[in-house]
Amino acid sequence: MAKGANTSYPKEKIKILFLENISDVAVGNFRRHGYVQVEKISRALTEEQLIEEIKDVHILGIRSKTLITNKILEAAKKLQAIGCFCIGVNQVDLKAATRNGVVVFNAPYSNTRSVAELVIGASIMLIRRIPDKNKAAHEGIWMKDAKGSFELRGKTLGIIGYGNIGSQVSVLAEGLGMKVIFYDVETKLPLGNAEDAKSLKELLGRAEVVTLHVPETSQTKNLINKTNLKFFKKGAILINYARGEVVDLDALRKAILEGSVGGAAVDVYPWEPEKNGDRFQTPLQDCPNVILTPHIGGSTEEAQQNIGEDVSVKLFNYLEKGITFGSHTVPALALPPQEGSHRILHIHNNVPGVLSAINTQLSKHNINIVGQYLKTNDEIGYVVLDVDKQLSAQALGVLREVKGTIKVRMLY
Repeated sequence: MAKGANTSYPKEKIKILFLENISDVAVGNFRRHGYVQVEKISRALTEEQLIEEIKDVHILGIRSKTLITNKILEAAKKLQAIGCFCIGVNQVDLKAATRNGVVVFNAPYSNTRSVAELVIGASIMLIRRIPDKNKAAHEGIWMKDAKGSFELRGKTLGIIGYGNIGSQVSVLAEGLGMKVIFYDVETKLPLGNAEDAKSLKELLGRAEVVTLHVPETSQTKNLINKTNLKFFKKGAILINYARGEVVDLDALRKAILEGSVGGAAVDVYPWEPEKNGDRFQTPLQDCPNVILTPHIGGSTEEAQQNIGEDVSVKLFNYLEKGITFGSHTVPALALPPQEGSHRILHIHNNVPGVLSAINTQLSKHNINIVGQYLKTNDEIGYVVLDVDKQLSAQALGVLREVKGTIKVRMLY
């Protein structure tokens, strides 16, 4: 989209807002691609603040603290896409984004290695009871004792959720000589010598270290509760770098203090502070052999750079080519560029007759379609159209009038 080109959104007019101190890699990528209106804010914004800020924004970049509500999306009349520079998208009202034709991207794989390494590191620290020895040393107490300290080699690691992170942990654990078992609600191909446990109860009863890598759903809420904690092998370690609602922390505290669970590493919580420096409370504070970290499982410079690259590329592909692969809202499709044509994107309610109406209107105005592709989901349809250059401006106006239209945009 060169400056002055016949397009509805020239690069110099596209306003981009990045929140939560998103990596400068993303900011630099956009500026190198010719986008000059890039604003970066280091913190998350409240709903009221974002409603005010987002009115003229075309691209919004967020991390996990910014909640994108229906009210925000209704106020964002110019918003084309949201880039979630993190793994999850649960902070976005996806149904509202879909209704408004806003594409939502994330980076589901970019911090996999960072989280996996920290899981292994926490396992070593906990099975050696390093948190207690570290605390004692800081208090001037000498605790040189091998009792209750073990090697990871030869121990069994139980992985609950064998997805991208879980399977990466599996590979690293086997490299340290651990035996790996996993449990997942879906059938997964084991890596290396990992074994598929027949049930959650079986896994909990066999593993010396249990690590969670599941999404936050109604099925996983309090997955590790007072009942399932009773199935743990005595003295086993629990690691939760998944989602805060997955573990009943009060029940876990009781199990640790009673000695049935040997320790825990927790990085995610049901409630988390909005910004650095805020007060934070959890039932696990002051428990023995517990590592508490402030949701930093994927917070490495490498991971943030990878996320910045990944989401930037997805946003560029949508802005400049109409490609929606990786979207959680608008159907995923791509159409190769057509020589001698202009490209128009049309997002509409998924009701019968829209594509027919598009073709009828274009035909009525003698507008030639060089290329066309449609894909739908339950809520909306997405059409990429390549039309004759001489008539593209007229085509844009015609398409805006088609019943059921949510958004229309000319790319080039």
